[in-house]
Amino acid sequence: MRWPPWVGRVVRTVVVTVFVLGATSGSSRWQPGAAPMTPLAAAWLAAIGLTLLAVHRFPLTIFLVTTASAFGYYASGLPGGPIIVVPTVALFLLTRQRGPLTAGITGTAALAVLYLAHVVTSGSFTLAVGAGFLVVWLTAVIGVGTAVRYQLDALAARRAQADEHRHRLAEQERLRIAREVHDVVAHSLAMINVQAGVAAHVADRRPEQAKEALLNIKAASASALNDLRATVAVLRSGEGKAPAPSLAQAGELLDHARDAGLTVDVHGEPGDLPAPVDAAAYRILQESLTNVVRHADQPEHVDVRFERRTGTLTMKVRDDGRGTAQPTPGHGLRGMCERAAALGGRCTAGPVDGGFEVSVELPIEGEA
Repeated sequence: MRWPPWVGRVVRTVVVTVFVLGATSGSSRWQPGAAPMTPLAAAWLAAIGLTLLAVHRFPLTIFLVTTASAFGYYASGLPGGPIIVVPTVALFLLTRQRGPLTAGITGTAALAVLYLAHVVTSGSFTLAVGAGFLVVWLTAVIGVGTAVRYQLDALAARRAQADEHRHRLAEQERLRIAREVHDVVAHSLAMINVQAGVAAHVADRRPEQAKEALLNIKAASASALNDLRATVAVLRSGEGKAPAPSLAQAGELLDHARDAGLTVDVHGEPGDLPAPVDAAAYRILQESLTNVVRHADQPEHVDVRFERRTGTLTMKVRDDGRGTAQPTPGHGLRGMCERAAALGGRCTAGPVDGGFEVSVELPIEGEA
């Protein structure tokens, strides 16, 4: 359970006030020749201590008030005690909140005023040997307060960095999940949509072809359901148990495109790839073929080209859709570019002479 801030402030004030009252009362009893503890002295000490309740809001003012009150108490002839603890706490908190420069200037000014008051009341410019204690006291309290301030600032910075890191990881994971779900669902639904259109178009005239389209719909929907179940299982368990996509499964993607009525030619071989590169290339190929089916204007042919150079895999997917214009980036195009950028590669997509082309370059670590 985390206590509210005011609880700590009240406890601090009570502890300091009780300590000052108790120590002063004890010294008045046990020290020979000490003045007796009076109700006036107790009330004065309690009033000085209770000002610490507001020190978090007015640290500079409370330091000056407690310093003047403490030295006024010492000069009154009332029983001595550790009342200096109260301005010490105030100076420490002033240093923590406002910094050593403000605390140093304020403390020096307070000591200067006290010295002037000494000169006026005593008529002498000389100081007792104990006056050096005040300079040491001021320096020590400001030094400790500064060290604590820097430690707390460093701790806050580390916490902020940790929070930012967690937020960045969560954002990256959210984008990764969004890309996976989009790629799985969009590809399968695009193929189902095309096959459903074919079935509806030929149902009366060519029932055999309609039946084939329905079987393709069944296969595509079953594949989508399996992929979604695997993705949801990973999300529920928090463990990466889903099989990683790979270009070794690219034949299924190409078959889906051919089932949609496209002629697909493949040139070159990707070769053996590291798992992250392999998975990214597969998803980019999947989304590229999905976009051809969904968005290209009457495409007939798709060229898929792999070029493996030392340290780089280049993949190009080009269709012959008519009158293709520069597309407005959607989830699919952004996802492809994000996948490539995450591996240090690049992805471009746009119209070319006679169609539309997606070109991606993915670096392969370990090859020089």
